[in-house]
Amino acid sequence: MDVVRSVKSMRDIVREWKRDGEKIGFVPTMGYLHKGHISLIKALKGIVTRKVVSIFVNPIQFCPGEDFERYPRDEERDLGVCREEGVDVVFIPSTSEMYPEGFQTYVEVENISKGLCGTARPGHFRGVATVVCKLFNIIQPDVAVFGRKDAQQALLIQRMVKDLNLDVDVIVVPTVREEDGLAMSSRNMYLSPEGRRRASAIFSALRCGADVILGGERDPSCVARKIRQAMEDKVDKVEYIELRTYPGFAPMDKLAGKVLVATAVWIEGARLIDNIVVDIEAGEIEL
Repeated sequence: MDVVRSVKSMRDIVREWKRDGEKIGFVPTMGYLHKGHISLIKALKGIVTRKVVSIFVNPIQFCPGEDFERYPRDEERDLGVCREEGVDVVFIPSTSEMYPEGFQTYVEVENISKGLCGTARPGHFRGVATVVCKLFNIIQPDVAVFGRKDAQQALLIQRMVKDLNLDVDVIVVPTVREEDGLAMSSRNMYLSPEGRRRASAIFSALRCGADVILGGERDPSCVARKIRQAMEDKVDKVEYIELRTYPGFAPMDKLAGKVLVATAVWIEGARLIDNIVVDIEAGEIEL
């Protein structure tokens, strides 16, 4: 496994792979890898011949006052995970390598960046779209994998790829959860044992909302109210509860078809997001 830190070196490797007819799979991460990230890497098995993982805590997707400085980092541990999963190259660029002096070009995906996390974190998705577009240009993957825990992000990347005619197939894989349902996240490490226990209420509340929908409720505000009631005594703050079409991501006056049920909450200073998809016609919940 190679560890690459410069854009030039990464491009040199990619050029050689392309010349040899290799098919490249890519998983972009901010590091501190967990089982959710591992599921993204495993999703590439059998469909590519080369696997690349990037580790880059992207400063331009953090808003002022957020946790950029304290975001968990453990490069050696991450490299060990990548080695075990058969990754060919780990790309770990510096901030100056990704954003050289004078950098002033950004990518913005308009509608999907609005609402949910886009409202609470202005500029966040501009930072996400910009860094992912740059990474796609550098690594030139045939396939890139994202997790549905970050559903808005995944939909935004798919839209960007389509709009900019980028030659990459974006795969979205299911959320990986702890035994009690909590979605795996690098930010879970911020929680104390008590906070971790309380965090299990997020998934339970989403399941409650899904059950209400499958029970016949079609008013999104009523479903959101039930979800809030199910968890507001366990979390410190409910940032949002929103229901959107999936994958269209449009607001809904009356629930129908596939519904994305998404929330963001705060517990002990940690911002945690999660979502599930309810397929009303099939009577199923996609976790």
